[in-house]
Amino acid sequence: MSTEFPSNNAQTLNDRMAELIRQKIVQGEFTPGQRLSEAALSESLAISRNTLREVFRLLTKEGLLKHEPNRGVSVAIPSIASIIDIYRVRRLIECQALAQAYPRHPAKKHLRAAVDMAQRCRDALDWQGVGTANMEFHMAVVELADSERLNVMFSHLLAELRLAFGLLNDPEFLHAPYVDMNLKIVELFEAGKLQEAATTLNDYLVHSERIVLAVYARRISGGGTGK
Repeated sequence: MSTEFPSNNAQTLNDRMAELIRQKIVQGEFTPGQRLSEAALSESLAISRNTLREVFRLLTKEGLLKHEPNRGVSVAIPSIASIIDIYRVRRLIECQALAQAYPRHPAKKHLRAAVDMAQRCRDALDWQGVGTANMEFHMAVVELADSERLNVMFSHLLAELRLAFGLLNDPEFLHAPYVDMNLKIVELFEAGKLQEAATTLNDYLVHSERIVLAVYARRISGGGTGK
């Protein structure tokens, strides 16, 4: 009987550490192709190497990390196919969540706070911060659906998305246009124009996908690896 408890505790620790690394990816602290030092990371997270290896295995299954024999673990570089799939899923989830939302949903405050944060970061020329605020905005959109399963799934998707964004070496070029676009969507939502907000978001996601794919295609043609 007692052997069950360490297992459960270990699982909880693994989940917490995996979420911590996901957040580092979402916030842009880990970038595509970056090698992760097992020794340094286990020390900074204050966990054993065995625990870290389990976390690495979990995140590798999610497609966020890549393990290569004799070369260790590195942050994954998204493929064109995965980028297309990410945006397909985003349009299905986010646009539907916005179109069918309850206008007074508590996530409305989260949407406005994310837009305000993005504007402050833009004024300070903190483009990495703008990117993080953008992630918060889209997480708030999904919260409108009132599904914990979707929230968890989308948090994993956001980590993959940040890796796709990490392929661009110019965060201002990537994030600056979407500060005002996010504001427009929030204003439409607050005005009760849910379908118009959803249509605007769909057009926005199509535009974003084209930019990311174009940059990725240029990196491939130029022989870039993302490292």
